[in-house]
Amino acid sequence: MKRLLPILTGAVVALTLSTAPSFAQRPHGGGAPGGAGNSGATGAAVHGAAGDRGNSGANANATTKGATASSPTSVLTKNTKLDTHLTSLLQTKGLLPAGTDLKDACNGFKNLGQCVAAIHVSHNLNIPFACLSANATGTAPATNSTCPAGTGSNKMSLGKSIQALSPNASAKTEEKTATKEADADINEAESSSKS
Repeated sequence: MKRLLPILTGAVVALTLSTAPSFAQRPHGGGAPGGAGNSGATGAAVHGAAGDRGNSGANANATTKGATASSPTSVLTKNTKLDTHLTSLLQTKGLLPAGTDLKDACNGFKNLGQCVAAIHVSHNLNIPFACLSANATGTAPATNSTCPAGTGSNKMSLGKSIQALSPNASAKTEEKTATKEADADINEAESSSKS
């Protein structure tokens, strides 16, 4: 019986890991209490990762916390069906130009949810995605871009990027809206990719 216990434990762990959903990262809200401090993560708050704000968001869930280490490019490369369905969905909604490779668009983002949320913010507020991407990744935008001076000079949260690029917008509200939209898109694409 003593020899059987480690084998059974290993089998239970393996079964649990193999049956746990392997979803792409999901954005969630959260942040410092009372709206103080860092209001968002790079891109959109996804699993509390990028903005060093922890997993305090309402939508953080245990099944996807392990996926935070995966870049969007890595997630989409490993899950080609998700890549195809999510790209198609974003293009159908007019959020991603035809012929755009989602892996390329999301390159440098901490995770997939942040990238998709930034795509939504770009569409919702008519802010060039290149500017949001530059701020999220801390890389300078292309020299011919219409981004304001200083864009991409350092990594910043989606909320901070919204404040910088569209000062009249309610950054917290816009970030929350885009996060929900991104979450819905990723869920829909995941469901489609499983059929």
